[in-house]
Amino acid sequence: MKRLLRPLCLATLGLLLAWATPSPAQSFKGLDLSQSSKKKKKKPTRKPARGKKPTVAQPAEDDSDSDSDSGDTSTSGTPPADTGTAASTPTAPPPTTDPASSTPSMGLDLTSDTPSAPKAAPTMSFDAVDVSGKSGDRQRLDVAISLFKNEEYEKAAMSSFEMLQDAKLAGLHLEARYVMAKALYRMGLYHSSLGEFSKILAAGPETKFFRTSLEWLFFISRKTKNETVILDEIARYANQEFPERFRSEFHYLLARYHFVRGKALDQVGRSEDADKSFNEVKRLTLLIPKTDVFYPRAKYLEGLTFFRFGNRARSAAEKRADINTVGAIEAMKEIIRVTRSGSGLEAEQAVANQKLRELAFMQLARTHYGMQQNRYALFYFNKVERGTSQWLESMFEASWANYRVGQYEQALGNLITLSSPFFREEYFPEAMILKAVIYYENCRYRESSLILQDFERTYLPVHDQLELITKKQLEASEYYGVLSDVQKKNKEGQEKGETDVILERILRLALTDQDLKKTNESILELETEMDTFAEKGDTFRYSELSKQLLEGLKVQRTGLIEKAGIMAKGKLETELVSLKQLLANGLRIKFETVTKEKEFLEEQLKAGGKTAVVKKYRFSVAVADDQLYWPYEGEYWRDELGTYQYTLTKGCIQRDTANRTIQASERN
Repeated sequence: MKRLLRPLCLATLGLLLAWATPSPAQSFKGLDLSQSSKKKKKKPTRKPARGKKPTVAQPAEDDSDSDSDSGDTSTSGTPPADTGTAASTPTAPPPTTDPASSTPSMGLDLTSDTPSAPKAAPTMSFDAVDVSGKSGDRQRLDVAISLFKNEEYEKAAMSSFEMLQDAKLAGLHLEARYVMAKALYRMGLYHSSLGEFSKILAAGPETKFFRTSLEWLFFISRKTKNETVILDEIARYANQEFPERFRSEFHYLLARYHFVRGKALDQVGRSEDADKSFNEVKRLTLLIPKTDVFYPRAKYLEGLTFFRFGNRARSAAEKRADINTVGAIEAMKEIIRVTRSGSGLEAEQAVANQKLRELAFMQLARTHYGMQQNRYALFYFNKVERGTSQWLESMFEASWANYRVGQYEQALGNLITLSSPFFREEYFPEAMILKAVIYYENCRYRESSLILQDFERTYLPVHDQLELITKKQLEASEYYGVLSDVQKKNKEGQEKGETDVILERILRLALTDQDLKKTNESILELETEMDTFAEKGDTFRYSELSKQLLEGLKVQRTGLIEKAGIMAKGKLETELVSLKQLLANGLRIKFETVTKEKEFLEEQLKAGGKTAVVKKYRFSVAVADDQLYWPYEGEYWRDELGTYQYTLTKGCIQRDTANRTIQASERN
C-alpha cells in the first residue's frame, strides 16, 4: 500500500470502471447575503422645527428608519426612511428568536401554538403619550408608534392591528400596517413581516411607504436562510427604481429569479420561453460591477447560463467550438480569479466565496469532461480541497476521467475511499458498475460477475421501492411526505433494512438539488417561526393577531410543501430512471462477461487446458519519499482517505501492466 504524507494507501487488488459515462448534474448554491451596515447619529431629544428632517438613532442592524413629512427618502449607506410618521427605531434591537437556532422535524404538529381550552387574554395597558392637539384617530396611531420606540414590539403590533380592524380608520391603515410590519420584524417573525410588507407594496408605487417597503425586502432576505422567499416579490416590482446601495443585490436576486424560472420552463419543454429567461440572466449579471460583493455569484449564474446554451451541441468537437461553452469556461475562471484571496472580507463572506470557488472548479472539470478533454478535467477535479462539500463528488467523477485515460489503479483507489465506512450514508450506485467494468477490461471476468451480482442484490429492491412510490397517484405534498417519513424513520433509529438506508441516501441526494433544498429550508423555517409564537407573552400569544398570522404561515407552508412535493416527485422519478439504466448496463456487462468466459473456456479446451487468459502484472513497491507502500487488508484510516491507489497484480495476458500514463493515453 502506498501512503502519501498522510499516508497514502496502495492496495494490492484491482478494479475500475468506465461503461456509461456519468452525467453529473449542475448545482447552484444560494448563499447567505447578509451584510453589516454603518451607524447613524442619535436622534436629538427636542422636536425639530417643522419641515426639517430629524436624525435618528440606528440599531445594530441595517434596518432602522428616519422620519420625513415630505415622502420617501433614502440615501446610499443609510437605512430605509419612514414617511409621514413620528416613529423612530431604538438605539439597539431587542433579542429576537433566530430561526436558524433550531431545526424542527418536518412532520410538525401545527396546532400546538393554540391552547387546548379557551383562555382569556390579559388586558393591555399603554403608557401615557402626549397627544395634545391631535385627533383621536391620530392619537391611536401615536400610541402604537410610541410603543415601537420603547421596544414594546408585541404591544405595538397589536395596537396597530386593532386599528386595521376599524373601518373608520381606513385613512391610517397603511401607516398602521407599516408600523406592525416593522414590529413583527423586530420580534423575529420575518415571514409574517414579509406578508405585511407585501400588502403595503400591493397598494401601489404611488403610496407613501412603497419605496421603503421595497428596501425592507432586502433586510428580510438577509434574515432568512433562503433569500428566494422574496424572489417573486422582487420580480413583481422589477421595473421600479431601487436605491443605489441595493442595486447590485437587486440585479443579482432578479437574475436568480429568472434562472430558476428558466430551469422550470426547460423541465416542462417550453424551451423558447426558457431562452428568454436565461437571456435576461445574462443581461442582469452584466450590470453588477466587478468590485461588488455580488459579482462572483453573478458570474456563476452567468457561467451556468452559458453552459445551458452550449450544452445543446451534440459532439465534443462542436462543444469546443461553441461560443457559449467558451463563455461558460471563462466565467468560471473569472470566479476562481476573484475568489483567490479572502483578505478584507468578513468571515461569512469568505466562506461563501470559498464554496463558490469549489463549484467553479467542479463546473470547469465537468465541462472539459464533456468535451473529452480528460487531462484538463482531472486537473480541475484535483483542485477541489479534501474534506470540502464537493470533495466526494469530485473523487467519484474523477474516477471516470481516470478510467478514460487508462489510469485504472487511481480510479479504483478513489472508489476505495467512497466505499469506506466513513461515507456509508452517501449514495454512489454507479461506483459498483465502474468497478465491474474495470475488472472486465482487465480480463478479470469472475470478479466482475461477482460485483454485478452484489449490485443487483443491493439496488434492485431500491428500484422496486422507487417504482412503487412513483406509480402511486399521490398528491404532490404526499411525495414530500414520503421523503420526510424515510428521514424520520432512520433518525429515530427504528428497525430498518438496507433498502430503507439507501432510500434515506436518495433523500439526501434529492436535497442536493438546490431548489428543493432551499424550499425544504423555507418549510423548516416557517415551522420554526410558528413555534416562536408559543414563546411570546400571553397578551400577544392569544390575540386575534397571532391567530391570523399563524393561519397565514400555515397557508405559506402548505404552498411550499406542494411545491417541494412536485420537485421531490421529479427527483425520485429521475433517480428511478437512472437506476433502471444502471441495472440495464449491469446486465449488458454481465452478458459480455459470460460471453468472454465462454470463449476462453472453448480456447482452453482446444489447447488441452494450457491456454491462459490472465497473467501477473509487473509492479513495483518503490514509492516517492513522501509515500509509504502498505498492504491493504480492508482497514480504513481517516487521514488516508482520498490518497489510495489500487495495485492491479494481474490482468489481460496481452498487457504488461494495467496502468498507462495520462500523457501516453492522451496521445492515443
